[in-house]
Amino acid sequence: MTTTRFAPSPTGYIHVGNLRTALMNYLIARKAGGTFILRIDDTDPERSKEHYVDAIKEDLDWLGLHWDRVERQSERLEQYHAAADTLRGMGRFYEAFETPTELDLKRKKQLNMGKPPVYDRAALALSDDEKAALRAERGQGVWRFKLDHERIEWTDGILGDISIDAASVSDPVLIRQDGQLLYTLASVVDDTEMGVTDVVRGSDHVTNTATQIQIITALGGAVPRFAHHSLLTGPQGEALSKRLGTLALRDLRDSGVQPMALLSLMARLGSSDPVELRTDMAELIDGFDITRFGSAPTKFDADDLYPLTGRYLQTLSLTDVADRIAGLGVPDDLADRFWSVARENITTLDDLAGWWAICRDGADPVIADDDRDFVAQAMALLPQAPFDDGTWGAWTKAVKDATGRKGKGLFMPLRKALTGQERGPDMGALMPLLQVVRARD
Repeated sequence: MTTTRFAPSPTGYIHVGNLRTALMNYLIARKAGGTFILRIDDTDPERSKEHYVDAIKEDLDWLGLHWDRVERQSERLEQYHAAADTLRGMGRFYEAFETPTELDLKRKKQLNMGKPPVYDRAALALSDDEKAALRAERGQGVWRFKLDHERIEWTDGILGDISIDAASVSDPVLIRQDGQLLYTLASVVDDTEMGVTDVVRGSDHVTNTATQIQIITALGGAVPRFAHHSLLTGPQGEALSKRLGTLALRDLRDSGVQPMALLSLMARLGSSDPVELRTDMAELIDGFDITRFGSAPTKFDADDLYPLTGRYLQTLSLTDVADRIAGLGVPDDLADRFWSVARENITTLDDLAGWWAICRDGADPVIADDDRDFVAQAMALLPQAPFDDGTWGAWTKAVKDATGRKGKGLFMPLRKALTGQERGPDMGALMPLLQVVRARD
């Protein structure tokens, strides 16, 4: 059975970069009728915060990315230590004592000699007495996984055939000096024991994947199918790293972006398929194909979300937005008409408030200097409220007959006088909703 996972660290809010990973893993699992695991990477007790765990769940729920089960890495420390002991027994795990300064010096020397800056495995030559002396002097060392120096190969679901020479990679640190278990070890143990079959993540993890494949194999696990999606950039190709804080999902939600608009964009962004608005999750799942994605950096522009949101809102019925409209104070007998008039003239649901204010209170008219006499003459011909479906047509005909104006010169000044807007709903449909009409001299 297909099993995927999304493994966020609860050290901040989910942003669009995280979402890309979560969504791809979710869609793969759902399309195969498999299992989607939400796995909280909370092995760092100092940086992990419970309110971020709650926020992650809240954001995924808002999007409709519902998980089949939740796992907490902080509750699985025994399993990770057991795996570490297994690797020690196999001779694949060793303690190293270099300080950061010493490691930096080694890297600089290697680079000056034209060699790759790879850890030289000096710790493997230490005797037990030497290790004991270093522990007495410096405390516990870090624990590194000893890579087999061979080529690590796999067929990536997006990048194609990958081959990495393990000799060009440093033996990865899996346990820090303070005993903190690092992500690589925890992830490998979890993927193996939870039966994860497919892993989709960012292309910055390719080298990490190579080392994980060797660790999985050493522990007797089945290597998942890996796919590494491209990284997001800004609309001009700039790095998103400095802007991700402003692209948190909750900030997009607060700005009025609708879940299906965001998901529709992210499910196609970076693929060879055009972005198309989908109105339900089943459509997204059915149309998803990981092989359609490319390796080139992918441009993301948050402004693209708002036209999609507007188009999505046009598909909603009154029932879908009834609470929002009632909250504006729209009378029940006007709600259906108001929604049918406003729905095609909003970008987010927040825009409804502006249109209802115009209907309820009237607008500050916008009148050009050379239209003032015309508007004053037209307003004198405006029938008394309440208005009906025929009011706009009858009124503009009367104004045309009285002034001789026609076309845009007739309709635009009247629209701006009544609504304060150059664009908006069909005036014939809007007029019956106008409660108050004011025009200034």
